[in-house]
Amino acid sequence: MSKIEFEPTNNKVGCFIYTDLKDVKKDQIDEIKKLLSKYGVLFFKNQNLNPKEYINFSSNFGAPAEYPMLKPHKDFKDIYVIERKKTDTGKSFGEGPHTDSSYLENPPRYTFLQAIDVPEEGKGNTLFYNQFLAYEALEEDMKKKIENLKGIFSSQGKIAQTRKLRMADHGTSGTKEIKSEHKLVQSIEGRKAIYCSPGHIVGIVNLNSEQEDLINFLSTHQIKETFSYSFGWKKGDIALWSNRSMLHAATAFSGDRKMFRITIQ
Repeated sequence: MSKIEFEPTNNKVGCFIYTDLKDVKKDQIDEIKKLLSKYGVLFFKNQNLNPKEYINFSSNFGAPAEYPMLKPHKDFKDIYVIERKKTDTGKSFGEGPHTDSSYLENPPRYTFLQAIDVPEEGKGNTLFYNQFLAYEALEEDMKKKIENLKGIFSSQGKIAQTRKLRMADHGTSGTKEIKSEHKLVQSIEGRKAIYCSPGHIVGIVNLNSEQEDLINFLSTHQIKETFSYSFGWKKGDIALWSNRSMLHAATAFSGDRKMFRITIQ
């Protein structure tokens, strides 16, 4: 059995994995899955996988999910290109805390992101927010309040503007609003996490008078520094996270950056 060498971040928001993904073994995949369930996001440094190797590794975690808002890579339909050019203005794609595609009836379970081209060190970081920790930090009264509530999530939520700015290069022609409802508390292997994508939530079912205050409270609570980690990218790096237990956000920067994204159903 080939053990995985790993190191949690200082505040336990994520975990670094030190293994060559070109030669990963089945028992190592099983261990990686356990670490993903525990920490919510994993960081694989210095990998440099080609697209076929990247897709092959991601297939260990399930079937690829289609993203309705962007066109896939012209040669690899499972990969979606997230690109910013130094001449671009406005916010970066995905700038603002969210979970991927929470407006879908069956949102993707996992997201992979691979750095193809990155700006200089310190620019273009991705922020991650652990929602296991966010839930555990809630007062008991608030835990009871949200336990059985459902959020209403929309593809036209406030983060949609960051996507629209990139639609000209990689977007589809579909602009129809997509909405779905999901429980605000998700149970994952015995642990509970807040599931409330600030970038997509537009309401709470059967909570008209209080919904704005509750959404504002959760959206602020979820992104406290205690639950967050800022990951600095280098070319070849890969991040893998659970969309059920982790929020993420692009950060503002100027420069060229190209990322390859795969989502898993």
